[in-house]
Amino acid sequence: MTAPPPPAAFSLGHTEGQSPEAARFGCPPSGWRRDLFIIIFESDTRAGRSFDVALLVVIIASLLVVMLDSVSNITQRAGLFFTLLEWLFTALFTVEYIARLVCVERPVRYARSFFGVVDLLAVLPAYLAFFFPGLQALIDVRVLRLLRVFRILKLTAYIQEYRTLGRALRASGRKILIFITTVALIVILLGTIMYVVEGPANGFTSIPISIYWAITTITTVGFGDITPQTDIGRGIASFMMLLGWGILAVPTGIVTAEMASERLGLHPGAMTERQCPACGSAGHRPTARFCQDCGAALAGERSA
Repeated sequence: MTAPPPPAAFSLGHTEGQSPEAARFGCPPSGWRRDLFIIIFESDTRAGRSFDVALLVVIIASLLVVMLDSVSNITQRAGLFFTLLEWLFTALFTVEYIARLVCVERPVRYARSFFGVVDLLAVLPAYLAFFFPGLQALIDVRVLRLLRVFRILKLTAYIQEYRTLGRALRASGRKILIFITTVALIVILLGTIMYVVEGPANGFTSIPISIYWAITTITTVGFGDITPQTDIGRGIASFMMLLGWGILAVPTGIVTAEMASERLGLHPGAMTERQCPACGSAGHRPTARFCQDCGAALAGERSA
């Protein structure tokens, strides 16, 4: 007799009824640890959504305290209040981190994961600064709490958009790499030309400095700390400014095209080898019911 499968965690629509956290870190089969796991790691229950919203509020409030605490005029008047708030937030994040370790079956794996390290960095700087005053500068690492927002945004309402954007970025990776390489060659070439045209007398003291000027110009930032003085140099600068407008639109177009292809199911991986019984054409989408070429009904059986 085969053993019954273990109870599945509440899911966000993943295979076999498990969320990624349950599959990776292990969800306890029963008891209070399972209930705590569902509240902390799942977001398709009322308790889970309430926990995520409360955590988001605490994260934003703690970041506001960190930013306001860096303003000297405000710190002089409310420094003690900010200190008390910071220890309150640190205590809350500490309890939450311990709760996450307790409610998973594989706590070491969670502690070594990306979000596990981020959760640790959310509380560690405060303790290090308290016990080792020489490490007070590490207190600014608290701003990494902002990264925790990415976990909360993996709510049910956003999970599909999150995956679509991730697939589009992965599909665009090679194209964007080629684009960045082309831009790098352009700025190196034009920066070197500007070094020859303008020279040290006009602020272009070296090729790296000239490349820095080319980057700020082609990205339309234009700090103005280095400016061309000759007519030829100004002509090159004008060309680079106009070129920059077109360059900035390319990555956006690449990612947008991939997202559109993802939405329409036009990627090769989204096609099947099903053939139309009437005209014999192949390459139909998995959900297609009729031939895209002749309109005939497709066979009920779908090949993998």
